[in-house]
Amino acid sequence: MFVEIIDTTLRDGEQTNGVAFTDKEKLSIAKHLLTEVKVNRIEIASARVSKGEFECASKIIQWAKESDFLDKIEILGFLDKHISIDWVNNAGGKYINLLCKGSLRQLEGQLRKTPDEHIADIKENLAYAESLGISVNVYLEDWSNGMRNSQDYVFYMLDNLQNTSIKRFMLPDTLGILYPKETYKYCKQIRERYPNLHFDFHGHNDYGLAVANSTAALTAGFNGIHTSVNGLGERAGNTALSTIVPCIHDHLHMETTVQEITLNKISKIVETISGIRVASNMPIIGENVFTQTAGVHADGDKKGNLYCNELMPERFGRVRKYALGKTSGKANIEKNLEELGLELDAETKALITAHVVELGDRKESITTEDLYYIAREYLDNKKIEEKVEIENYYVCNVLGMKPVATISLKIDGVRYEQTSSGDGQYDAFMKALHKIYDQRKVAIPKLEDYVVTIPPGGKTDALVETVITWNDGTHSFKTRGLDLDQTSAAIKATRKMLNIIEM
Repeated sequence: MFVEIIDTTLRDGEQTNGVAFTDKEKLSIAKHLLTEVKVNRIEIASARVSKGEFECASKIIQWAKESDFLDKIEILGFLDKHISIDWVNNAGGKYINLLCKGSLRQLEGQLRKTPDEHIADIKENLAYAESLGISVNVYLEDWSNGMRNSQDYVFYMLDNLQNTSIKRFMLPDTLGILYPKETYKYCKQIRERYPNLHFDFHGHNDYGLAVANSTAALTAGFNGIHTSVNGLGERAGNTALSTIVPCIHDHLHMETTVQEITLNKISKIVETISGIRVASNMPIIGENVFTQTAGVHADGDKKGNLYCNELMPERFGRVRKYALGKTSGKANIEKNLEELGLELDAETKALITAHVVELGDRKESITTEDLYYIAREYLDNKKIEEKVEIENYYVCNVLGMKPVATISLKIDGVRYEQTSSGDGQYDAFMKALHKIYDQRKVAIPKLEDYVVTIPPGGKTDALVETVITWNDGTHSFKTRGLDLDQTSAAIKATRKMLNIIEM
């Protein structure tokens, strides 16, 4: 069975508190979703929201028209005397997702209309849209409550709309109230009563069950699932694209057009643009989900991937990691030393393992790259030598002026000094550093992520930990710095990076 994936990051996802995308950001996400991720349809906007929303929708639609994706672009509209339909038409759109009422409570409480009046209104809007060459899908808002409390109304609506030109009936669990067994029961009733209609399920995650409810809807025979990147959406969010797709492939053995290898990339793009960080333990895309922590797991993987399942990281463009901490065993250490290219004898490995466990007991975080420095304590410095030394640096930030940094480095005994301004103190430091490395014709890895952490409730004199993720063009790695000052912590992490690339 083939499943349609409809992504609503640019509409429902933008209803996440604090999230607003610019025109360029929306267009970029739309392009990635359709050309790389290869979802089947995207919902890009709500009609009538603002002038900016109209201009943005027009730009996406123009690109889609030029790229032969116009039939994949949808806009949410309302029963508002044709205002929404005209809005979509003026933007150049060809699909409107008309918001109708899927429960008697919503119909009577919000619209103050009878079912017959509502049906007549829908049909009149449908005829008007058809006259403009616009196709119509309908949302039956609050459908889940409708099935619980007013099934006769839901069936009356569908009975009267099933022979119209409506393309798809989109049935939302608007308030995220459903349980998977309940979802299956209601969806099965709908599927059996209307075998020839196309149904989408639109889940919300208030109970953390959006993915489970989506799989239940598909098991009952629904045709499509609505998703959002990183699960963005109203309140607790929507069905997460990166989680539901592997479930469809692995558990339901159904097909989609989605390219799994792109899921991590689109997640990072939306994470950066939205400013909403992905939880470290979020399936597929979380930072920790392909990291084994316990030493017994690392040992089992070494002896035949005994602690791996079907969710191999390579499917999603990721790699497996082995965490360093108090539960680390010899196998964890060996895996990380291999990544650094360090070959050490058994006695040294045992000493390093004990040191890592001790640091973990003190709740210190340890990156793979930290092993380089831990190993130095147990080896002759001629074997592992720190080639880059930051002799001095000066950073200055004056109100109304750009920050300035002057740095003095020693690299293999040769002193270099440069000064630069920047948009912040660390930016000024990095620009001065780039001048030095440009002079040496050596590339500095690209900074991918920058995370600053202070203890909860930390005071002004609390230690600051800065973890920076770098990419040298072939792989990503992290370095960590700890200091009372944020900029100083970042500079310490940068010094570690410099020594790693020199090594």
